Amino acid sequence: MATEYGQGYGHRNGPGFRGAGADERRHRLPAPLRAPIEARSWREFGYVMLSLPLGIIMFTFAVTMFSLGAGLLITFLGIPVLAAALAGCRGFGALERARARGLLGFEVAEPEPLRMKKHGAMAWMGAVLKSGASWRHLLYAVLQFPWSVFSFVVALNFWAYGWALLTYPLWFWLFPMYGGQGGLQLYGDGTHSIYLDNPFEITVAALVGLLFTMATPWIVRALTTVDRLMVHGLLGPSRLAKRVVELESDRGVVVDHAAADLRRIERDLHDGAQARLVALAMDLGLAKEKLTEDPQAAARMVDEAHGEVKTALQELRDLARGIHPAVLTDRGLDAALSAVASRCTVPVRVEVDLASRPAPAIEGIAYFTVSELLQNISKHARAGSASVDVWRVENRLMIQVCDDGAGGADVSGGSGLAGLAERLDAVDGILVVDSPVGGPTRVTAELPWRG
Repeated sequence: MATEYGQGYGHRNGPGFRGAGADERRHRLPAPLRAPIEARSWREFGYVMLSLPLGIIMFTFAVTMFSLGAGLLITFLGIPVLAAALAGCRGFGALERARARGLLGFEVAEPEPLRMKKHGAMAWMGAVLKSGASWRHLLYAVLQFPWSVFSFVVALNFWAYGWALLTYPLWFWLFPMYGGQGGLQLYGDGTHSIYLDNPFEITVAALVGLLFTMATPWIVRALTTVDRLMVHGLLGPSRLAKRVVELESDRGVVVDHAAADLRRIERDLHDGAQARLVALAMDLGLAKEKLTEDPQAAARMVDEAHGEVKTALQELRDLARGIHPAVLTDRGLDAALSAVASRCTVPVRVEVDLASRPAPAIEGIAYFTVSELLQNISKHARAGSASVDVWRVENRLMIQVCDDGAGGADVSGGSGLAGLAERLDAVDGILVVDSPVGGPTRVTAELPWRG
């Protein structure tokens, strides 16, 4: 694998140039021939070999401590013993996660931490006993032992027989000669014996060993796949815990976006409509004072104030439209997106194929998503045309916005697309951007039909 061969291969005079040539020659080998000498295969084999002694230790500890604790439950001593058993299994679980990370390259997140409302030994014991992760670690310590016995026997036999037969031509002469025959004895009953001693038999043995050697890495890989599943399922966080973390993160994103929207509305009102209305009040006050002295000047001031009123009303309409347009509530996405497309600086084709309307919250997010993407097209894409397609696939709302502009759009930190992706992720949505340099750009958003 490329990640296993180091760095520095890009420059001819770099420190890794010689290794690059060796790696290239190695990669020219077929995968079955390359697998027995790959570092990954030996790491996985080492993982399986270590599993048995560690499995014996974990199984003995878990069964002994659990049995002792269960037997002592009739007294108070059973509770701390059980808590110590579960805590020890959690410690073994940390070791197993580190071993899987180091030898298998398999990263597993830490399980959910203990939830302690108070401090002290009793609170700690209660938290350990109530934790589902603790009991999953105990189950892993029990199940891992029989599996480690099976995987150890299978892997070691395939590995030993494979390499022994493959190298048989190098060491068959070590066997003493009996009655003109030597080499490895396959069969003997006193009257008849079979030895691997002639060139044909030695060659066949080496070929069988080659087959075993080539098959061993894939067998070991299949065995470690089961180990990965056990480590992930029993030693990692539960699905419920991961979902809670996701929801907490999504809630934070939603709160941040809501606060940002409120700040934007406040800024727009303060810098736009509010400032115009203050200026309008001052102009009308001056016009009132000049009404008797200079009626013509007062009329001009009233006329200017009338223009300011129209501008302020338009800004208020735009602000209200940015929050949640009335046309979206009254007529749905088709009409609302058509209205957004009409304000874009390039021609936009809109096609909405929905037999019914999604949840109001999802409908609002879909409108906001298309509005933001069309604004990006107007400001940055240098496009000649664009299109918006909206349709439903089972319980998902699909949105696709395309343009024939310069491309190069990227969902990177700090960009508008990154904020849009976070907003969609907060409701279990997805944003996918396909925008090669030179164009065209295709942005696909997927939202749940019901929020």
